[in-house]
Amino acid sequence: MIKIYGVRQSRAMRALWVAEELGLQYEHIPTSFSDGDTQKKDYLTLNPNGRVPVLVDEDGTVIWESQAINIYLAMKYDGGLWPTSLADQGNAVQWSFWVMTEIETLLLDVLLHRRALPEDQRDPELVLTSLEELKAPFSVINKHLEDREFVVGNSFSVADINVASVFSWALVSKVDLDPYPSLEGWLKNITSRPKFKLAATGKR
Repeated sequence: MIKIYGVRQSRAMRALWVAEELGLQYEHIPTSFSDGDTQKKDYLTLNPNGRVPVLVDEDGTVIWESQAINIYLAMKYDGGLWPTSLADQGNAVQWSFWVMTEIETLLLDVLLHRRALPEDQRDPELVLTSLEELKAPFSVINKHLEDREFVVGNSFSVADINVASVFSWALVSKVDLDPYPSLEGWLKNITSRPKFKLAATGKR
């Protein structure tokens, strides 16, 4: 059986979301860096970086890095998440890389310093700086989504999951998306999917 290591309150949620959308049978193995799980010898043989998530496929294939796991699953298992045309496949990879390089670190700073860290460890100035830097990439994807329902092609795909899983942190952090109506509408639509809620909460 497929194994997915990580906790839902981490990047592992992305892999769980794809697995649920594909209807895969899998074992979720809660693994937390905060408990030292990711530094144990057995885990480090799977991912020497000591991070989550990690996927171990049925044939023993090991994949780490959340976006790579999702692309791998979408490509391997037939469930409509991998685009059919080469152009859309390339664009799915493009947007998956883009959201990690342009959005994730900045949104994580906002999430940590608005919600996750203890009050005395938060840096309001870092939040303001990060939000200012996010304006440009937010505008990029808002414009991209002006005339489309999905990130790539004409149907829901792994590109939507990979991008929305990062942008969902904006919802948790109460980031004002009103200036980006196309982005806001798309994000609400994608995160209203039952499988997203299942991956995020584990409640069936």
